[in-house]
Amino acid sequence: MVFRRTSGECTLLLNKGYEGDLTSAEGWKFLEEDSEALLIDVRTIAEWIYVGLPDLSQLGRTVACVQWNQWPNMDVNPDFVPHVEAEGVTRDRPLLLLCRSGVRSRDASISLTAAGFGPCYNISDGFEGDMDGAKHRGTSNGWKVAGLPWVQQ
Repeated sequence: MVFRRTSGECTLLLNKGYEGDLTSAEGWKFLEEDSEALLIDVRTIAEWIYVGLPDLSQLGRTVACVQWNQWPNMDVNPDFVPHVEAEGVTRDRPLLLLCRSGVRSRDASISLTAAGFGPCYNISDGFEGDMDGAKHRGTSNGWKVAGLPWVQQ
């Protein structure tokens, strides 16, 4: 457990192993307001190609794409941290991590925090969001549903 003192009060923070969770909309606002913040998309190559990518061009930036799991067998990428470093990511900048629905990006946030990067934030609703009642993604929440910019390759 971690306590943070703010305005004379103590707030209990659960130690998740990373800085915290943001929705896609909160992540976009963070990227708008902090020019040092970097978005890392940890989905697979197939997802980047067939589902699309966040488009940060109006912010004058690009997305760093580093697979957390490797396609097609979905094993955790043993070289994830070195691949992030190869993207030129420094350890002291804010990192926002995104996957399909917030699970892989949470794990990647924990991994990068443990490796000394950060602060690292998980975009908890992901690019496509949670499944709806019909077991479809992309209708309830997530980057696309929030109307945030994205491109199909």
